[in-house]
Amino acid sequence: MISLVFASILPMAIILHWARKLDTDKDISNREDRFIPLIVGVVSYFIGFIIAWVLGVSNFLIILILCYAVNTFIVMIITTKWKISIHTTGLTGPVAALIMLLGPIGALFGLIYPILIWSRFTLKKHTMAQAIAGGVFGLVMTVLEVYLYMDLLNMPVYNLVPIGECLWMILGLIFAPIALGILTILNDNGKSNTKAIFYLLCILAIGFFMFLAPQSALITLILAIITSILVSYFGGENFSWFRAIQ
Repeated sequence: MISLVFASILPMAIILHWARKLDTDKDISNREDRFIPLIVGVVSYFIGFIIAWVLGVSNFLIILILCYAVNTFIVMIITTKWKISIHTTGLTGPVAALIMLLGPIGALFGLIYPILIWSRFTLKKHTMAQAIAGGVFGLVMTVLEVYLYMDLLNMPVYNLVPIGECLWMILGLIFAPIALGILTILNDNGKSNTKAIFYLLCILAIGFFMFLAPQSALITLILAIITSILVSYFGGENFSWFRAIQ
């Protein structure tokens, strides 16, 4: 209930209220208008963290709410200069939590990430870099912070997936979007053979994971590559990933 109120309902209500007050879209597309709802979101998360700590709920939930507070604060700072995608950050933070709890089953939810990149880019809410960066930020920072705060706050959480395996699965999720994002830039600047480069990179990545990564990460990588390719072809000519691999 604490998480639902302070990490979901209240921040969303603030965003909707602020959008209505500014007479703008619900995404608050103008970067400069995002500061107030973000700072209020930070406060909401932090209040939720304090209440959860006082009430003695599960250590993982306490730490996770703190992660959301810190990550939202960092996103707020970034947003003063660059419009990083809050949508992809908001998706991948919980995905990171699911990976830590459920391993490869949790990583399956990360397959939504390429779809969300396509959506945010196609709707012209973000550049490709902004959409990709938000997801990478949410995944990496959430995992690193959870393990850091477990030590700093002396709040052990048992039966979590080891941090190394989590990071391998995250690498599996973000490889294809990052590769496609870079190849998109090269393709748009006249570089030929980006399709061949992409598939070569995929083969090399799969080989690399086969020798060094846990099996869960290898499966995650393959599924994420397949999903990204399908999203590319679904997006068609209007989606830059498709142009990079057609």
